[in-house]
Amino acid sequence: MNLQVLDLGHQPYLKTLQRMREMVQLRARDEIPDCLLLVEHDPVVTAGRRADPSDVLDPGIEVVEIERGGRHTYHGPGQLVAYPICKLEGRARDLHAFLHLLEDVLIACLAEFGIQAGRNELGTGVYVEGRKIASIGIAVRRWVTYHGLALNVRTELSAFRAIRPCGISAELMTTMAWELGDKAPTLPQVAGVLSQCFREALEEYKMRRA
Repeated sequence: MNLQVLDLGHQPYLKTLQRMREMVQLRARDEIPDCLLLVEHDPVVTAGRRADPSDVLDPGIEVVEIERGGRHTYHGPGQLVAYPICKLEGRARDLHAFLHLLEDVLIACLAEFGIQAGRNELGTGVYVEGRKIASIGIAVRRWVTYHGLALNVRTELSAFRAIRPCGISAELMTTMAWELGDKAPTLPQVAGVLSQCFREALEEYKMRRA
């Protein structure tokens, strides 16, 4: 499968957002293949289409309003963010199924590091015994996906206290480091596993819906 994985390293959020939007246009015109952007952001709070202003608990923080679904979330050092720029065609044009694909990718990735994770009735995302370890929010333009998922690898959990992340208490957030202690992997290690899990899941998804 022709998937291009781009590891952008540490990047400001707005710079990455602009690049992502440009790549959506290129993918819609078939000028680039499906892509997966991997990035670690400077601290930022973003607000999706369902954001509730009352979820911002610190009135001094800057909030970036964006196109993805969902509410407020935090991105920052120690968090692996993955943005799939993927063209959905035919029966693959099912955003609910694509969200489930991203959850499956996260669950498979975490299992590789010994963390048993799953879905939760609290909402979209991936949880470990009721603690949220990864958030998901996507958008689509001309049936090309963008935005994506954020996996807390070594994120500073206190950073979530400025908001109600995805409408839940910040006390319910967790990280791979908190779950695994000294056995926690590095961001590059997680990025390698996550990209492989995504490649396999996307290939199967598109084959089943061809």
